[in-house]
Amino acid sequence: MNANSAVLLLLQLAAMVAVTLVMGRALRRVGLPALVGELIGGILLGPTVMGMVAPDTHAWLFPAAGPVSAAREGLIQFGLLLFLFLAGLEIELKHLSENRRTIALTSSFGVAVPFVVGVASVLLWPELWQMTPGTGGWVGPLFVGTILSISAIPVIARILMDLGLIRTSFGAVVLAAATIDDLIGWALFGIILSQFGVTGSGAGSWGVRLLLFTGLSALIFSIGAAPGRRVLKSLMRWFDKGGSYVQLILLVVLLSAAVAEWIGTHAIFGAFLVGVAVARTHEPRKQAYAALRAVTLEFFVPLYLVSIGLRTNFATNFDPWLVAFVLLVATFGKLAGAALGAWLGGRSAREATAIGFALNARGAMGIVLTSVALDYELINERVFVALIFMAVATSALGAAAISRILRGREPGAWTGEQAALQSDGRVGV
Repeated sequence: MNANSAVLLLLQLAAMVAVTLVMGRALRRVGLPALVGELIGGILLGPTVMGMVAPDTHAWLFPAAGPVSAAREGLIQFGLLLFLFLAGLEIELKHLSENRRTIALTSSFGVAVPFVVGVASVLLWPELWQMTPGTGGWVGPLFVGTILSISAIPVIARILMDLGLIRTSFGAVVLAAATIDDLIGWALFGIILSQFGVTGSGAGSWGVRLLLFTGLSALIFSIGAAPGRRVLKSLMRWFDKGGSYVQLILLVVLLSAAVAEWIGTHAIFGAFLVGVAVARTHEPRKQAYAALRAVTLEFFVPLYLVSIGLRTNFATNFDPWLVAFVLLVATFGKLAGAALGAWLGGRSAREATAIGFALNARGAMGIVLTSVALDYELINERVFVALIFMAVATSALGAAAISRILRGREPGAWTGEQAALQSDGRVGV
């Protein structure tokens, strides 16, 4: 990369950061998630607005190919690895031992129902989902079922924090169910990519890839088991003395991501698993993660969300009927499944409905899966736009719905704990 290319890259990043600052703050002030503003910022810089208003400037600032584009994408992908690692850290497996029956039923129905609804909707209306022959048999329907079954732990955690519910039994059930949903969802997505050979892996046949995928998951999770934790803690103490703990974690994340990519899943899956595995050792080193979290959430994630708007023309690929259909299918499947499971688990109909709306939030996790699916041509650009709108809409809907449903309940009536329902309207990614 020559000097001119370096200048262009820096100008690109400056423009992207500028729109995240302006649009993110503007949307927060009207009570919408920052991610909505950051996505809008990307649409403004992308072919939808800037490409139409000032096509020559857009073509110069954001060339479709070349070293500058490759460098920007590499930086964004690195930030995505950090985000998925931090998302894995949010998963607290200790929640799974509390309210086991409610959690088991909520997560089971919360995954199974939207998954079946998603797969069935593609099989029944393939022309509406616009699944092309290139998606290959069951790959398209299975992907849709998977993306409709996941939740977004960072978004859900932020909603619960804003509503004062994070440390209540309600919050514990929601986070635990979301944990299981995400673990199952990401595992399904990894299997789809590896077993069906979507990624063109160099690891051999799908059977070999599936075996390697299982082995990688087991190896990474062994870090969180008792013997693995002892080894990890010894390494941590040694690296802590030199202040190199974060470097150790980054090394593990990069190696796991490389192996995950090689076996045919996706690099982000390896980063996510590392986060889950080391989550138990997270508490004593919150300060070490603080800087990593700050630069990831304040720089890399907004950069990634802006890049979504650069990928396609949201105006020409916006299909109102498809957007409405996807939002309806996604909300019905997740809300019906999770609420039914929570109700069967002993929660009141009112609280079960609130749990359903909480788990319905897809946020940036849904956006990440959708982007990866577009990269591997599992979906086309119209479906991509519809799924992006779905991820944003369900996130914005979550906080408002929970606050409205649970407003007026006496503190402690359903959680046994104090819970403040005042919200400032801010939701995470």
